[in-house]
Amino acid sequence: MADTVYLMPRRSTSLDRATPEAIAEAALRILDDEGPGQLSFRALAGRLDVSHATVQRRCVDLAGLLDLCTEHLAAQLPDVPAGTGWAEAAELRFGALYRLLTAHPGLLVLRGGRPWLGRQLLARLVEPALADSVAAGMSPAEAMTVYRRMYLLTLGSAAFVDHRDPAAATAASRTALAALDPAEFPVLAGATADVLPPLTDHEVYYGALRQLIAAAAPAEPAR
Repeated sequence: MADTVYLMPRRSTSLDRATPEAIAEAALRILDDEGPGQLSFRALAGRLDVSHATVQRRCVDLAGLLDLCTEHLAAQLPDVPAGTGWAEAAELRFGALYRLLTAHPGLLVLRGGRPWLGRQLLARLVEPALADSVAAGMSPAEAMTVYRRMYLLTLGSAAFVDHRDPAAATAASRTALAALDPAEFPVLAGATADVLPPLTDHEVYYGALRQLIAAAAPAEPAR
């Protein structure tokens, strides 16, 4: 019995604490609370009460860490019920993605233009969106073009303003506009009160998304 116990592999309590989910949640808290400049393996190790090496063993590098974070978020995307209309399903999927991304602007800063090809995103957004479009009568190339337009709109709309702090974004823009010469920039300098609100208005995104969906919607079958 003693020999048997001795030969059994011991579980690592550090690895038990530093699960991919725990690492992703801790990393997102650092990004949200302290900003992208504060994210590091050492900061994560401190949050999880494990060694720096344990975190690195799970993630390997920063790219691996960001992939854990994006996969963690993608797992929260909704399952659209079968039978949902094409337009409604598209708005549900991309609206949910937009809300996830705007909640974590620091993650977008660090990811930059790196592709997001994790299994969760492919399974919960890309594949079902393409499958719906093909089932509605689009070719795979047409389906991918429509998907890409909505994806780029969503990513860009989430990335260029910190929607978690709209007051700060508005204040920074107001300061920049106040320095403009009204003779050279009559609209920007002369209509500041009108041009500032759309900068942080979520309806700008949702309106644009609905326009894309309406333009791409497959024609109803003739009766």
